[in-house]
Amino acid sequence: MPWDADQYLRFGDERTRAAADLVGRIDLPRPESIVDLGCGPGNSTRLLRARWPRARVLGLDSSPEMIASARATDPDGDWIEADLGTWEPERSVDLVFSNATLQWLPDHASLMGRLFAMVSPGGALAFQIPGDACSPLRTCIREISEDPIWNARMAAARGALTMETPAVYYDALAVAARALDIWETEYSHVMESPRAIVDWVAGTGLRPFLDGLDGHEQAEFVDRLRARVAAEYQRRMDGRVLFPFRRLFVIAYA
Repeated sequence: MPWDADQYLRFGDERTRAAADLVGRIDLPRPESIVDLGCGPGNSTRLLRARWPRARVLGLDSSPEMIASARATDPDGDWIEADLGTWEPERSVDLVFSNATLQWLPDHASLMGRLFAMVSPGGALAFQIPGDACSPLRTCIREISEDPIWNARMAAARGALTMETPAVYYDALAVAARALDIWETEYSHVMESPRAIVDWVAGTGLRPFLDGLDGHEQAEFVDRLRARVAAEYQRRMDGRVLFPFRRLFVIAYA
């Protein structure tokens, strides 16, 4: 299923909030080269350019749809379509940055070593990923996926995301990094309705589950999820819904 930049950006403010928080905490005064791994439609890349306007900033994503959206918004930007799982820079980079992308890659203990090796002396690796593996939303998705009518097709989807504990990233980076900054934040996003929560995840974490289903089954899966989410996330006094979303942040300095 191709990535849908418009669907992703329906919640652009909420998705960009964590990127802004991460960018604001990076203690690098004048990085000359920056790569945004998994740049999507370029919302995080623009934050990096605004913070360090003199730096060379490369936006990288494996989705041609996302790169096309980024280029349409910022035709003067430096964009590349490439697979993060195998891509290597020609030379080391002052800031290797990633906003909500690394969870799509496996084996984070090894991944940390590969990414940190890209960082120039005095530079940093900075990323954030979802930290809500046990949230009610994820639990609903997993339990629906275990229905016998499609359970056999869902094993890959249930393993599609990798979200480790802070200790895993500390152990993977502490030996090589001169300093580490690791923290978690839980955002309480104000959503218009429980249905909006499903719309949110439809642009990201729900994709692997829907990929293995035909059109009728996709509609049934989404209908079931909407019903479960409506029961789990109750409306507040004004009719809106609070959607708690935890994220894990890591900055490793070389």
